[in-house]
Amino acid sequence: MTAPVTIDDIRDAAARLAGVAHRTPVVRSRTLDDLVGAEVFIKCENLQRVGAFKFRGAYNAASRLSPEQLAKGIAAYSSGNHAQAVALAARELGSSAVILIPEDTPQSKKDATAGYGAEIVTYDRYTGDRVAIGEALAADRGLALIPPYEHPHVIAGQGTAALELLEDTDSLDTLVVPVGGGGLIAGSSTAAKALRPGIRVVGVEPAEGDDTKRSLDADERVSIPVPRTIADGQAASIPGELTFSINRKLVDDIALVSDDQVRDAMRFAFERLKLVIEPSGATGLAALLSGQMPASGRIGVIISGGNVSPERFAELIAH
Repeated sequence: MTAPVTIDDIRDAAARLAGVAHRTPVVRSRTLDDLVGAEVFIKCENLQRVGAFKFRGAYNAASRLSPEQLAKGIAAYSSGNHAQAVALAARELGSSAVILIPEDTPQSKKDATAGYGAEIVTYDRYTGDRVAIGEALAADRGLALIPPYEHPHVIAGQGTAALELLEDTDSLDTLVVPVGGGGLIAGSSTAAKALRPGIRVVGVEPAEGDDTKRSLDADERVSIPVPRTIADGQAASIPGELTFSINRKLVDDIALVSDDQVRDAMRFAFERLKLVIEPSGATGLAALLSGQMPASGRIGVIISGGNVSPERFAELIAH
């Protein structure tokens, strides 16, 4: 059976993204290496367009739509970063976007999405089914729906972050990736295992949002109550069906981190690396700094995003 996403798909996505998405930097810190006891290479997707890796998958998927469909428009549902990503991708391609977004999404993310020209529609994430609402919205208006992770073109686009990291560093022993719906780690693990068959891929989830860990342990998708965590971009209650079919084969382990460990990682990144990272973007770094995963050799960590308001950021790192 052919894999749903291959390294060739990821390389094709990289070609589409060339000159459109940023090739984000990989940074080092001797202090971090000493604290962790390993060589750590940080892929700064907080410096990506829209401030998160999500632009990669959104643009890769949107760029494949027909001119007729682009004229009708694009729809998406998201807890924030995918919303901005689809809005910008639509603008880049001369299309329009309608975004379904949870009412409790940080205002900074709502404002940024509207700033890219998207129409915003809100729903209650604790009582509404965003997939059903999003599909109905798209069908009613004739829009192409680009989901946050349940799409091979989205996953292939996200995998370009790991592809770049692996190209820009010598052989890595471990790749550490934040996990929400599973799209970033599905694409990243596909790229990593193709290029470095012996690499260990570790996902990181908030302790309150451990649906992927539970699912991998059970070898089937497990649903949990909607997590309440500062890592709002990782507040998934069940892994995606497509992403889980990839991750169950390629992901070696899942580490869990507490909200306090995430805050500590955000503070460390700000003080030592001079990076502003949103909570969801800091979980991989948090797992290393807190010792929630074994650390040795050469470790690549993807910082997935940096979309957090100044007020919220100050509140979190001062906690």
